[in-house]
Amino acid sequence: MKATNYHLFDFMDFDPSLQGDEALWKAYAPTTIEEHDGDIHITIPFQCQLQQEDMAPDTHVAQQSHTLIIRAYAPNILRLFISMTGDEMTEHDEMLTMQVERIPLHLNGTAILGPDDKIRAFADLSAPVLDHWSDLLPAPQPAPFITFYPDGDERKGIALSDDHFSPPRYDALPIGYVSGSDGHCERATLSFRCDANECFVGTGERFRKMDLSGQTFQLKNQDGQGVNNRRCYKNIPFYLSSRGYGVFYHTSYYSKLSLADHSTRSVQFLCDRATLDAFLIGGSTPEQILRTYRMLTGFPAMPPLWSFGIWMSRMTYFSADEVEDICHRLREEHYPCDVIHLDTGWFRQDWLCEWKFNPERFPDPEGFIRHLGEQGFKVSLWQLPYIAKGAEQLEEAKANQYIGPLVHEQASEGSNFSALDYAGTIDFTNPEATRWYQSLLGDLLRMGVKCIKTDFGENIHMDAVYRNMTPAQLNNLYALLYQKAAYEVTKEETGDGIIWARAGWAGCQRYPLHWGGDSASSWDGMAGSLRGGLHLGLSGFAFWSHDVPGFHSVPDFMNSPLDTNIYIRWTQFGVFTSHMRYHGTCKREPWHYPAIAPLVKKWWRLRYRLIPYIIDQSEKACKSGMPLVQALLLRHPHDRQCWHIDDEYYFGHDFLVCPVMSGDNRRDIYLPEGVWVDFFTGERMEGGRWYYDMETPLERMPVFVRPGAMIKIYPHDVDSTDEMDLSASVWWEISRDYQGYEL
Repeated sequence: MKATNYHLFDFMDFDPSLQGDEALWKAYAPTTIEEHDGDIHITIPFQCQLQQEDMAPDTHVAQQSHTLIIRAYAPNILRLFISMTGDEMTEHDEMLTMQVERIPLHLNGTAILGPDDKIRAFADLSAPVLDHWSDLLPAPQPAPFITFYPDGDERKGIALSDDHFSPPRYDALPIGYVSGSDGHCERATLSFRCDANECFVGTGERFRKMDLSGQTFQLKNQDGQGVNNRRCYKNIPFYLSSRGYGVFYHTSYYSKLSLADHSTRSVQFLCDRATLDAFLIGGSTPEQILRTYRMLTGFPAMPPLWSFGIWMSRMTYFSADEVEDICHRLREEHYPCDVIHLDTGWFRQDWLCEWKFNPERFPDPEGFIRHLGEQGFKVSLWQLPYIAKGAEQLEEAKANQYIGPLVHEQASEGSNFSALDYAGTIDFTNPEATRWYQSLLGDLLRMGVKCIKTDFGENIHMDAVYRNMTPAQLNNLYALLYQKAAYEVTKEETGDGIIWARAGWAGCQRYPLHWGGDSASSWDGMAGSLRGGLHLGLSGFAFWSHDVPGFHSVPDFMNSPLDTNIYIRWTQFGVFTSHMRYHGTCKREPWHYPAIAPLVKKWWRLRYRLIPYIIDQSEKACKSGMPLVQALLLRHPHDRQCWHIDDEYYFGHDFLVCPVMSGDNRRDIYLPEGVWVDFFTGERMEGGRWYYDMETPLERMPVFVRPGAMIKIYPHDVDSTDEMDLSASVWWEISRDYQGYEL
């Protein structure tokens, strides 16, 4: 449908012909404000609007009233809850861990105060000031003028937005909902005012520029099919504002989020269920806000040591002999590596996921895995959460409803390179189905497999019946249930808590780790990957990876050869991210690119030297609000430049990393305020300024540290982390006479 540039149609999803049977209801000024057991209940009447483009009250329809509940939690949270469908507020579900303490609120007139008597919200019930001279236009409809202060800071209130050009022409509703012809409430909206220069980040693995203002996002998980479009594997209903607050919308239903787009005066949220549950989070720093968000939805678990080594993969290896030859050469030529990943080709038929090795090409899987383990290799296996027609488990899954029964036959909505018809989606709302799935993984994990790649999960069969949720409620949440099941059985069987996941929703950060999906092996694929990782780190995730040097070839998806410059530049970028995996549609092993293979080996060795530092930073990330890959704004929230930089980042506390993302070996570099030292040359440079068109030879990437920094490194070359004794780590000081790190 063509855009109309009118809020009613483009944001609220009304039919522009106005031929539908839907009605819009607008929030009016509160009628009562009362305290109930430490919560504040505000009665808000809603007025039905005439079925027309210009809003006007339909006075022939009686008002309906609903209760807005305001609840506070320590340290800096206000929760807003209102339901037009009879939903009850809950503090326990799959998304919420609620490591916060509820605190009581009380009233002083129309001011809402915390136990410290700091203001937490204020309802302005005063009449508007008018100097009446014309009746050309109707007076504005009443509205709830309520401002919220989640951390008690009156300088940065978050106000409901009654945003209009003239009283009939609305651009945002403070609170509103839509009902159908039968009176059933179908969707609801909540809007806050924003400043003209306000910036927004987060919302998941967003492949966009750093400041997301002026954009509207569909919070609907789907196969991203790359890292350069609007589709998103990991939508997270959370954003962070440059004004010093964040908002988490607690829902799994399809939603829409407009960040100063439909109106530059408003942030607007539309949910496909007429229940609104928003956590407003205050804080003095972005890190504090993110830490509080994790207190609501969970902190990341610490991955095992070996996972921080290099992972080697392709789409795909097809036999034990092929894998053993590659692993032998990695060891023979001393390319350090910890994980060998088998993608879609370890089954009896490529892509036919049955959780069993092909008996001809992998005749002794236990011996195969044991032999690799003796060489220091951990085995990771690909699979997916759908049962294909032709899979040996199909009839069992159907008979026991381990997959959601289809209302009628339907093709899969997901990517499908082998044209398999997926007959159903494993129903993780069914405990028996979850245990059955875990038993399939358990057989593999007991063989010695160390990690399961929980691929897909962005889409489910929507025309199916699931045990405890509707498809609309489940689709976004599915990634969390799926990954939790795989993570928990892996932890139980191996002792190591880890998965390798693609989809995501609020709470998935608890189950590391996640990678960025099917990027193109191109400069724009590399740039899009980093943008996605930065926004994911601003959405509560600590650990994130990407396919080095991009997943698919360009222009021929499967067969175009790799650009060796992209290979080495992506390798350099990968060294300075939390996890590092080579994967893609053609050869990824470095010896296939002899011109750069010696340089690749040097960068791999640097990666292993840095593992003690990475471990320390990871442990800190699991307890704070920080990711490993940190947008500059996390450390410099008052530097407006940093809210717009998406091609540089901090790697942990000490490294400022500037990947080269073009073939001319040049880039602009922004150094925040202070003195910086080039990690590779020792050159000292003044910050608080841009350095334009800086030349960088292929052998190096711009990486900077602060004078006096102490970086823990491993002093010896190793072939895998099995050879590491972390107690032998040493401190590398960036002293006055530091001359740079020689690869």
